[in-house]
Amino acid sequence: MTSKEIFVEVGGHRVATNPTVLKSVGIGSCLSIILYDPVNRIGGMAHAMLPYYEEGRDSHNPIKYVDTSIYILLDELVNKGAIRERIIAKLAGGAQMFAFLGAGTMNIGERNIKAAKKTLKKEKIRLRSEDVGGDRGRTVILDIVTGDVTIKTVSRDEVMII
Repeated sequence: MTSKEIFVEVGGHRVATNPTVLKSVGIGSCLSIILYDPVNRIGGMAHAMLPYYEEGRDSHNPIKYVDTSIYILLDELVNKGAIRERIIAKLAGGAQMFAFLGAGTMNIGERNIKAAKKTLKKEKIRLRSEDVGGDRGRTVILDIVTGDVTIKTVSRDEVMII
């Protein structure tokens, strides 16, 4: 059976069932948040840009924030039949794309990673694996059939987080 490929745009998200591949390109300081129920094979991916909704309050697109994208993905997965207690999380991205500017408040990537981990902990969702940080952008691919996440990064071998 051939998998359908669905692209997840910047500030967007998708939830899908088997057999589908979710793919997001250009994950730099943004964070790709993957939530997945391995038994029912229901998964979702968000391409979040900023850490917290409170910092921007864009009510037209709350998915662009790490914290609210996790809440929205969780709700949509459960609505599609995922069992909340089985959902696992995987993270990719959060790079420091502008290292020449120095660390501190400009390090959106690091802040996105911290926001994701804090929100996942609050929601009692287990972080299963991650490929975060660094200084290069990524392409992130979630195979709903297997739950495997493939990460392609310039000047680095392709990696899989399972």
